[in-house]
Amino acid sequence: MIAIAFHLPRARVAGLLLLAAALLSGCAGLPQVEALRAAQGQLPRKVELTEVPFFPQEEHHCGPAALATVLAATGSNVTQEALAEQVYLPGRQGSLQVEMLAAARRNHHIAYQLAPSLVDVLREVAAGNPVIALQNTGIRMVPFWHYAVVVGYDLDKGEVLLRSGTQPRKRLPLAPLDFFWRDSNYWAMVAMPPGRLPATATETSYGAAVAAFERLGYAEEARQAYAAMLVRWPESFVALMGLGNSLHAQGQLAAAADAFRRATLARPADAAAFNNLAQTLGDQGLWREALEPARRAVELGGPQLATSRETLATIEQRIAAMPVPPSASKGKKKARKP
Repeated sequence: MIAIAFHLPRARVAGLLLLAAALLSGCAGLPQVEALRAAQGQLPRKVELTEVPFFPQEEHHCGPAALATVLAATGSNVTQEALAEQVYLPGRQGSLQVEMLAAARRNHHIAYQLAPSLVDVLREVAAGNPVIALQNTGIRMVPFWHYAVVVGYDLDKGEVLLRSGTQPRKRLPLAPLDFFWRDSNYWAMVAMPPGRLPATATETSYGAAVAAFERLGYAEEARQAYAAMLVRWPESFVALMGLGNSLHAQGQLAAAADAFRRATLARPADAAAFNNLAQTLGDQGLWREALEPARRAVELGGPQLATSRETLATIEQRIAAMPVPPSASKGKKKARKP
């Protein structure tokens, strides 16, 4: 689902809130609130991130304002105006979710989309991470999308605290939050410095987020992110392969080979790890050491078999062209002339 978020006049928002409240009384179930009720024992009762900065939203700029809030919370000097150039679409008077994620990456942060779970949102806040949430503050037939930043909650009062629009500390009960949030399929994101992981990150999803970040060419920051993954998941194949590729891109070939070697141990049936190890050893001129992992990559086959065969052929050609070691030539007897 793709939504455009934009600013609403205060009077119109108030009217829509009243309409939503009326509809809410007749709606069937509040799945996020119910899930939170079952998981309350997993969370502190009350949290507020008072140090998170506030950027009063300029017209139609709730996306840039929300993103500036979470980036500035990590120490970034980015401004709402600069982000507006990256995420704001004048023709639609708003910002797409994909642009929000991409802009966070362009500003050297790992953009991570959360699972559609209020419990996960509050877990992130409890860990000190403000969360951007996309709400429909209109009604489904006439949607008005709005990004707000969750910076706190109080389970006893049943409310969350938001940096929202022109309000630095908006209090919103959990039931309306569930109602306004559902039309975005409970879309939420965090933006983290490369050395920090979201509290709710899963290995596969976060690895994909780091890979998307790495494609922008940030090899050193990607290396930091993969290293942070290995602190949480020491045998992560995704992190080991990513770390090896990042180190290789930086020319740290010995360290890259070590990462790929660990990847072969983490997943012995994966040809890609053996092929990358063979290539990296070859790049160091260690052709004989590269031969065994190259052969193993070919034996394992898989979708990259053609690449593995090419790697093996190159290594075999290099070895064949190498001079015979003196110790080997001494053992050979010279042929006698007839």
